[in-house]
Amino acid sequence: MRSLPTRRIAAVALTAAASLVLLAGPASAHVTVQPGNAQQGGYTAVDFRVPNENDTASTVKLEVNLPLDHPLASVRTLPMPGWTATVEKSKLDKPIKVHGNDVNEAVSKITWTADAGTKIAPGQFQEFRVSLGPLPTDTDKLIFKALQSYDNGDVVRWIDEAKDGQPEPAKPAPVLTLAKATSADGHGVSASASASPAADGHGHGDAKEQAADSSAKTSDSTARVLGVVGIVVGVIGTAVGVLGLRRRNAS
Repeated sequence: MRSLPTRRIAAVALTAAASLVLLAGPASAHVTVQPGNAQQGGYTAVDFRVPNENDTASTVKLEVNLPLDHPLASVRTLPMPGWTATVEKSKLDKPIKVHGNDVNEAVSKITWTADAGTKIAPGQFQEFRVSLGPLPTDTDKLIFKALQSYDNGDVVRWIDEAKDGQPEPAKPAPVLTLAKATSADGHGVSASASASPAADGHGHGDAKEQAADSSAKTSDSTARVLGVVGIVVGVIGTAVGVLGLRRRNAS
C-alpha cells in the first residue's frame, strides 16, 4: 500500500485547519463589546465592534442603548473621523451616588451616524470606543441593546438576551461581564475600583481606563491566537498520526 507523501499530508492538514478557522468566524459575526469583561466599581474603555454581515449593503448607523437599571455616571465617546456621535440622557427614577455627589441623570443612548461618504462596507468592520464608569457593583453584567442600520433601509436589532442553559439567540445583545474586584491583600478592592478619580481630582480616571483597556485587549488577542494555533496543531497531529499508521500497515 503506497503512502501519501509527507508534504501532501501537511498541505491537507493546513488546508483543513484554515477551513476550520474560516468556518468559526461567521458564527461570532455580530455586534459585541470588546473586551467582554471588566471589574466592578472601576472605569474602563470598551469598543463596540460592528461587522457588516450584508453582502450588498453598507452599515451607516449604530445605536447603543445603555442600561438605566444600572446607570453609568461617566460615559464619553472617542471622536472618530467620518462618524458623528450623539449622546442622549435620561432622568433617573432614583439618584445614584458618585464620589459623594448625587447624579440625577445618565446616558441612555449613543448613536453613531456615518457622514457623507463614510460607511462600513461588506466584508469590513468598525469599532466605536466608549469610556464607561464607575461600573456597578451589584450586578455581574451589563447588557447593551444595539440597532445596526444599513443604507438599503434594513435594521438589525441586536437586542435578544441570552438565557442560562439555552443556545445563544440569533441576534444577541452585546454584553459586558463584570467580575468582582480583588486585590493582593484579599479584601476585594482593586486599585481601579478604589482609586478611579484622576489625579486632577475630577474623577475621570483616564489613566486607569487606558490601562484596563490595554490589558484586556492584550489578553483577548492572546487567547484568540492561542485558540487558532491549537486548532492547527491538532489537525497536523492527526494527519501525522494517519501517515504513521499507513507506513506501519505498508511494512
